[in-house]
Amino acid sequence: MTTQTYHDAALHLLGQAESELKVGDARQASEKGWGAATQILKAICERRGWHHRNYKALARAVKRLEEETSDQEIRPLFRSANLLHVNFYEDAEEPQIVADGLRDVRRFIDKLDALS
Repeated sequence: MTTQTYHDAALHLLGQAESELKVGDARQASEKGWGAATQILKAICERRGWHHRNYKALARAVKRLEEETSDQEIRPLFRSANLLHVNFYEDAEEPQIVADGLRDVRRFIDKLDALS
Protein backbone atom coordinates (compact mmCIF):
# COMPACT_ATOMS: atom_id res chain seq x y z
CA MET A 1 0.00 0.00 0.00
CA THR A 2 1.04 3.58 -0.44
CA THR A 3 1.52 6.17 2.26
CA GLN A 4 -1.61 8.00 1.09
CA THR A 5 -3.66 4.79 1.09
CA TYR A 6 -2.69 4.07 4.69
CA HIS A 7 -3.44 7.66 5.65
CA ASP A 8 -6.85 7.63 3.98
CA ALA A 9 -7.67 4.28 5.58
CA ALA A 10 -6.85 5.70 9.01
CA LEU A 11 -9.29 8.57 8.61
CA HIS A 12 -11.95 6.33 7.10
CA LEU A 13 -11.67 3.79 9.93
CA LEU A 14 -11.81 6.48 12.60
CA GLY A 15 -15.01 7.83 11.06
CA GLN A 16 -16.46 4.33 11.01
CA ALA A 17 -15.43 3.81 14.63
CA GLU A 18 -17.19 6.97 15.73
CA SER A 19 -20.32 5.92 13.81
CA GLU A 20 -20.27 2.43 15.32
CA LEU A 21 -20.03 3.87 18.81
CA LYS A 22 -22.97 6.21 18.15
CA VAL A 23 -25.19 3.22 17.32
CA GLY A 24 -24.03 1.34 20.40
CA ASP A 25 -21.52 -1.10 18.94
CA ALA A 26 -18.53 -0.48 21.18
CA ARG A 27 -16.87 -3.71 20.08
CA GLN A 28 -16.75 -2.74 16.39
CA ALA A 29 -15.88 0.84 17.29
CA SER A 30 -12.93 -0.50 19.27
CA GLU A 31 -11.52 -2.55 16.42
CA LYS A 32 -11.94 0.22 13.89
CA GLY A 33 -10.24 2.63 16.29
CA TRP A 34 -7.31 0.23 16.59
CA GLY A 35 -7.24 -0.09 12.82
CA ALA A 36 -7.15 3.68 12.41
CA ALA A 37 -4.16 3.96 14.74
CA THR A 38 -2.22 1.23 12.98
CA GLN A 39 -2.96 2.60 9.53
CA ILE A 40 -1.64 6.08 10.35
CA LEU A 41 1.42 4.49 11.94
CA LYS A 42 1.96 2.39 8.82
CA ALA A 43 1.75 5.56 6.73
CA ILE A 44 4.59 7.08 8.73
CA CYS A 45 6.60 3.84 8.59
CA GLU A 46 6.10 3.56 4.84
CA ARG A 47 7.25 7.14 4.35
CA ARG A 48 10.40 6.48 6.39
CA GLY A 49 11.16 3.06 4.99
CA TRP A 50 10.56 1.32 8.34
CA HIS A 51 9.27 -2.23 8.67
CA HIS A 52 5.60 -2.32 9.75
CA ARG A 53 4.22 -5.77 8.98
CA ASN A 54 3.69 -6.99 12.56
CA TYR A 55 2.88 -5.72 16.02
CA LYS A 56 6.49 -5.79 17.18
CA ALA A 57 7.54 -3.59 14.27
CA LEU A 58 4.72 -1.15 15.01
CA ALA A 59 5.70 -0.97 18.67
CA ARG A 60 9.30 -0.35 17.65
CA ALA A 61 8.16 2.44 15.32
CA VAL A 62 6.21 4.09 18.14
CA LYS A 63 9.33 4.00 20.31
CA ARG A 64 11.44 5.47 17.51
CA LEU A 65 8.93 8.26 16.94
CA GLU A 66 8.82 9.06 20.65
CA GLU A 67 12.63 9.24 20.76
CA GLU A 68 12.82 11.27 17.56
CA THR A 69 10.24 13.83 18.63
CA SER A 70 10.70 13.76 22.43
CA ASP A 71 6.90 13.61 22.56
CA GLN A 72 6.09 11.60 25.66
CA GLU A 73 2.45 11.33 24.62
CA ILE A 74 2.95 9.15 21.54
CA ARG A 75 3.45 5.85 23.34
CA PRO A 76 0.54 6.26 25.80
CA LEU A 77 -1.78 7.18 22.93
CA PHE A 78 -0.72 4.03 21.08
CA ARG A 79 -1.33 1.98 24.24
CA SER A 80 -4.82 3.46 24.40
CA ALA A 81 -5.40 2.26 20.84
CA ASN A 82 -4.10 -1.15 21.85
CA LEU A 83 -6.68 -1.26 24.66
CA LEU A 84 -9.32 -0.80 21.98
CA HIS A 85 -7.90 -3.79 20.12
CA VAL A 86 -8.12 -5.91 23.28
CA ASN A 87 -11.68 -4.74 23.81
CA PHE A 88 -12.66 -6.10 20.41
CA TYR A 89 -11.88 -9.59 21.74
CA GLU A 90 -13.07 -9.12 25.32
CA ASP A 91 -15.96 -6.65 24.87
CA ALA A 92 -15.50 -5.61 28.48
CA GLU A 93 -15.10 -1.82 28.30
CA GLU A 94 -17.88 0.67 28.90
CA PRO A 95 -18.85 2.88 25.97
CA GLN A 96 -17.27 5.92 27.66
CA ILE A 97 -13.91 4.13 27.86
CA VAL A 98 -14.18 3.32 24.15
CA ALA A 99 -15.09 6.96 23.43
CA ASP A 100 -12.02 8.07 25.39
CA GLY A 101 -9.91 5.60 23.41
CA LEU A 102 -11.23 6.95 20.13
CA ARG A 103 -10.42 10.47 21.27
CA ASP A 104 -6.85 9.27 21.96
CA VAL A 105 -6.68 7.68 18.51
CA ARG A 106 -7.74 10.98 16.94
CA ARG A 107 -4.97 12.71 18.90
CA PHE A 108 -2.48 10.01 17.80
CA ILE A 109 -3.49 10.56 14.17
CA ASP A 110 -3.14 14.32 14.53
CA LYS A 111 0.33 13.95 16.03
CA LEU A 112 1.55 11.59 13.36
CA ASP A 113 0.01 13.71 10.62
CA ALA A 114 2.07 16.63 11.90
CA LEU A 115 5.23 14.56 11.32
CA SER A 116 4.53 14.28 7.61
